[in-house]
This record gives sequence, structure tokens and C-alpha cells, in this order.
Amino acid sequence: MKSAYRILRVLLLLTLALLLSSRGVGAKGGGEVRTSHKAKSRGTPVVLDLENIQRTPERLERGKYLVEGLLQCTSCHSQMDFAHRPAQPIAGTIGGGRVFGRGSRPEGTSIVAPNISSDPEYGAGNWPDRDFVRALRQGIGHDGRTLFPLMPYEYFRNLSDEDLASVIVYVRSFAPVHVPQPKTVLPESLAKAIHPLAPVEHVPEPDKSDRTHYGKYLVTGGHCKACHTPHDENGDLISGLEFSGGQVFTGPYGPNGSIAKVASLNLTWDASGISYLDEAKFIEALKTGSVTARPLATAMPWSYFRNLTVDDLKAIFAYLHTLTPVTHRVDNTEPPTYCRLCRHIHGLGDKN
Repeated sequence: MKSAYRILRVLLLLTLALLLSSRGVGAKGGGEVRTSHKAKSRGTPVVLDLENIQRTPERLERGKYLVEGLLQCTSCHSQMDFAHRPAQPIAGTIGGGRVFGRGSRPEGTSIVAPNISSDPEYGAGNWPDRDFVRALRQGIGHDGRTLFPLMPYEYFRNLSDEDLASVIVYVRSFAPVHVPQPKTVLPESLAKAIHPLAPVEHVPEPDKSDRTHYGKYLVTGGHCKACHTPHDENGDLISGLEFSGGQVFTGPYGPNGSIAKVASLNLTWDASGISYLDEAKFIEALKTGSVTARPLATAMPWSYFRNLTVDDLKAIFAYLHTLTPVTHRVDNTEPPTYCRLCRHIHGLGDKN
């Protein structure tokens, strides 16, 4: 009798264990989520397993929207045709990487956006998902090196877990580009000055019902601040001039792709900024690449932003409207002069 009782007790314990494991206690939820029964009971958000991202049609679609719109990934990781208006990636090079000029960086600097296509030899075909996660959230390359912050991981790390997963799913769908790219080369002093960011455990979905909050999410992911804020001689954003423009870019941004210098414009609601734009004009500018009769330079990635929905552009406009107004006159149609405010040379610089 005692033996039968012990057998029955073992069977009950085994059944209980099976029931608990099927509910996800102490498990990874079939490879898609990491959570616990205790976390669920507290209402803690489910955290995606970003090391083994499930490929779904929904993520592929969302990823395409983000990569070819807000994040502009292919503008750096492809060969671009800037002679075309709007600028666009050259067919057959999408995701295959690109070598950037040294610009104003120290001698011996060579910045390269690597091949992230699905090519197994020269691209990212054999990289695990976690390599993409580390690159986008911490600035750590697949080979363990710290990525040069021309790659805006400081901003991409704020993407929600779901959006990050969608981006990775879409990027991994790129056709293979069988082209080797050289490694980024940095002077020792510059290499020692950049450091990877701390890991991010979880980023929840943004509240899309709050237009301004969602607009901030979009503006952060689109790294607008990085281009529309002047940098100092160390490459750091100048405090107090956030979103006020004046950062100068040199590249094939002139007529027919000729080399030209272009300064980013003031996005704040100051009279020297974009206070003259209403919501409709703002959306029209990003959809067409023109503000009334004045074309936007191809350095401004409006060719990507035009792919955003009207609702998302309205959210961006709503957030920009909340920025602190900064008086900083910048105009690319005027002769470039020295600006004592941002210490760059741009149109109307001497008027600041």
C-alpha cells in the first residue's frame, strides 16, 4: 500500500511539473520570449528573445518600413546615387557596404560601413541575430570591436524590442552582395576615445496614442538630433544648440552629384528655424524634398522620410514643435561665413 502511494505521489509531481513547464515557468517560451510566471502575474512586459528572432511576415513588413524610411540604413550600407533626385541606393549594392571619406577626421582615418547583406563570405550571412542586436544597441561589431559612432547606435538602441526585431528580420532578407569591404581604420588616439554602450535589457513599445511622445520616439530613432545639432572639435554635440542646425557635411550633394558643402538647418520653432512651416507644409517638404520652391539638399535623407506615413510625419511635427527655440541662422543659399555660435562656416554664419 505504501509503495502504491509513493508511485501515485511521483506521478502527481511529474504531472504538475509538466503543467508548469507548458505554461512557461522557468522556460524561454518556445524560443520566442523570456519571462516567468511571477513576472506575468505582476504585469511585467514580456521580453523578446532577441538571440533567436522569429521571422514573420509582420516583422518583415515593419522592418522594411523602418529600414527604408525612418532609419535610412541602406543610405550608409549601400552605394548611393546622389546624382539622382531623390538620392537612391544603386541596384545590386543594397546592404553591401560603403567606404566613407576621411572628412575632417585625423590622418589615417578610414570609416567603412560593412557589408550587412546575406552573403555568407563577405557579408552577414553567417552572423547570429545577437551580433545585430549588440551592434544596434551597444555599438559592438560582430568581431568584437567598438563601432565608430557614425553608426548611430546611440539612437538605435532606443528602438523597442519589437521594432529592433523587425529591423533585423528585414536586413537579414537582403540579397547577397558578394563584395568585400575593408575594415574601418582609426588612429590609436581616436580608437581609444570611443567605447561601447551598456547593454539594454528591454525597451517597451512606445505609446502611439500620445502623438508627441511617439514623435519623440520617431525623431530619436531617425537620429535627427545627430545631424541637426552642431558638433565641437571633439565630435561632441554642442550643448544649448540642440536641433538648431549648422553641422556641415561635405559630399556629393551638389548638382548632378558634384561635391558640395551643406549645413543642416535649424529645426526649432525660433524665427530663424522652421516656425514658418505649418503641419501641411512640413509634410509636403518631406514628401517632395522641397520647401515651396526651394529644394532640400540630398544630404537630407528626405528620400527615406518620404516613405513614412502621414500619421508618423504628423507625430514628428508635433514633437519638433515642443523643442526649445534656439536662435541660429543657417541658410545654404547664402555665402558661407564663420559662425561664432557654432564655430562652423555656413550661410548666414556672420549673422549669429
